[in-house]
Amino acid sequence: MAEEIKTTEEILAEESTEVEVADTQAVEAVEVEAKKKKKKLKRQISKGQAHIKCTYNNTMVMISDANGGMLGWSSSGLLGFKGAKKATPYAATQVVHDVAEKVKKYGVHELDVFVKGVGSGRESSIRTLANKGFELTAIKDVTPIPHNGCRAKKPRRV
Repeated sequence: MAEEIKTTEEILAEESTEVEVADTQAVEAVEVEAKKKKKKLKRQISKGQAHIKCTYNNTMVMISDANGGMLGWSSSGLLGFKGAKKATPYAATQVVHDVAEKVKKYGVHELDVFVKGVGSGRESSIRTLANKGFELTAIKDVTPIPHNGCRAKKPRRV
């Protein structure tokens, strides 16, 4: 019976250790919450640029802010299209859907569109950008055109 009865000093010592453990757990919980709240803020951009490159073999779409900082990009090869299917208008629409989903978190509404290349996905990608809710303020063709081209081969002597 004497073993079962604890002195007041022993009881107070046990209570103080329990309080210390609870305090350390509370401090750790606050530190974890502070780390979670330090999320990186996404910048909100209202106006951007869409660069569309349509070649005979592929279609690539990149959306950047007004200064040229990349926000998101995609290509038909990235989406799993292979061979000649990469350059189709359907692949171009799928590429634009993918990029629009990636860029949605930045809040882009207005786009200046720059189209480069002679592939078949040019018009379908522009049309899909307009259908996805972007306001297209300008559409510009920036396909490189040679001014007289490179030097011709010498004539063949037979």
